[in-house]
Amino acid sequence: MPKMKTKSGAKKRFKLTASGKVKAGQAGKRHGMIKRSNKQIRNLRGTDTLSSPDARTVKKYMPYG
Repeated sequence: MPKMKTKSGAKKRFKLTASGKVKAGQAGKRHGMIKRSNKQIRNLRGTDTLSSPDARTVKKYMPYG
């Protein structure tokens, strides 16, 4: 049986932790910064773990994760 392919968009956007959680960049920092408070912009830095329903969807795209 051939290898399963990973969705290339998913492998660029998500990483799996050792415990199996899915890390992703924070949403809400692409545009419109002038409307957001400085506190909100600071808190949106870095990465965050996805909720379990979203993580289940992402794991389908990364079969060998």
